Amino acid sequence: MWRLMRRGTALLGFVLCVVFACVGPAAAQSDDGTKADKDADQDRADQDHNTAGDSDSTAQTTLEGTIRLGFDRYIAGVEITVTDQAGAEIGRTATGAEGRWSIAVPDAGTYLVTLDEETLPDDLGLREGQETTVETTVFAGMARAVVFAVGETPKATPFGERFAQRAFTGLKLGLIIAMSAVGLSLIYGTTGLVNFAHGELVTFGAVIAWYFNTSWGGLNLVVAAALGLVVCGALGAGLESGLFRPLQRRRLGVFQLVVITIGLSLLGRQAIQLFFGAEPRPYIDYQVQDRWEFGPWAVTPREVATVATTAVVLAVMATTLQLSRFGKATRAVADNTDLARVAGIDVNRVALIVWTIGAMLAGLGGIFMGLDADIDPYLGFQLLLLIFAGVELGGLGTAYGAVVGSVLIGFATEISTLWISPELKLVVPLAVLILVLLLRPQGLFGVRERVG
Repeated sequence: MWRLMRRGTALLGFVLCVVFACVGPAAAQSDDGTKADKDADQDRADQDHNTAGDSDSTAQTTLEGTIRLGFDRYIAGVEITVTDQAGAEIGRTATGAEGRWSIAVPDAGTYLVTLDEETLPDDLGLREGQETTVETTVFAGMARAVVFAVGETPKATPFGERFAQRAFTGLKLGLIIAMSAVGLSLIYGTTGLVNFAHGELVTFGAVIAWYFNTSWGGLNLVVAAALGLVVCGALGAGLESGLFRPLQRRRLGVFQLVVITIGLSLLGRQAIQLFFGAEPRPYIDYQVQDRWEFGPWAVTPREVATVATTAVVLAVMATTLQLSRFGKATRAVADNTDLARVAGIDVNRVALIVWTIGAMLAGLGGIFMGLDADIDPYLGFQLLLLIFAGVELGGLGTAYGAVVGSVLIGFATEISTLWISPELKLVVPLAVLILVLLLRPQGLFGVRERVG
């Protein structure tokens, strides 16, 4: 038997040697032919490059642009001046009927392009932060576009109207925070876990809905949001049953569990950035909308839908917690877990449902935040501070307190921009939180606990 196998192996080796001997010269010939083809292609490419170089040497070096407002209003008669670095004038022109202008420059280099703002129509001007002179660099033989951001001249708005507009924006932000905060508060109330990865659940909901809305079939955002909530709920259930319940069975302390949630937050944020990217991205639907005017308010249909939907969701949650059997069981577990277990309540089942609902509420908050601002991997992390502030202000572990506290945080955040810079608006709600906790440590709706 072994002798036959050795003979067969020897025969196979001989056949392979014959095959390689036949194929080798052909392959070498093919390689030579390929090399010859490559040399010919290189010669043609060099010839094309020389031809292109000759063409570029005769091309004109210009600075150009279009002055317009939006996509349909082109501004004619706007004076544009180009000077060199020393201040010597290179050329001067005015925009045509379609808002276009073009000035030829003698050579490559850096030039100063100046727009005469006095030649703009009375109702238009450069947007805030834009300069009338732009420094730009152009290369030889190319046309370089220069952009001036033109917008309508802001009108003096009475303080009452600005306050009403900021109040509506604060209500919208507060309801979005409240929806996410209710989930965080319910999870803490039933399991005693402070989940620092809750912000990543917010981001995850926005990102999954974005994928369904863009890459995975181009679904309408309403359908994409519904599917995203299902995925968020599944993630929440998986975290509870697959991670935190086994850890709690091992009797890990509160500190260890908090550290684990912080690690999950870092891991989730980096994973989202890896797959989604670092650049902010918008949804496809409901981006460009005309504003509706109601008295002092000017709002888009998207903003009205956000406020209405979040209010309905919070009302349904309040009714469920107050009247349904599940709500009563949840409140019983939050009050006394051991007593609820003795009374026959399935504590594990309640915790699983609470995690599922909490993750879905966080994901829905992320979807609405993604409508209000573009989606990025830090969306939920930036909102997490306000979520914790709302929960602490209302009272840790109380869903109703989380709603009230979050709405107050939203109001304080937006209305403060009437007096301070928007970059500093997060300081005010945190100052309010500190003041309230100094006066009432358990929060507005929390119950004072006896220590010792």
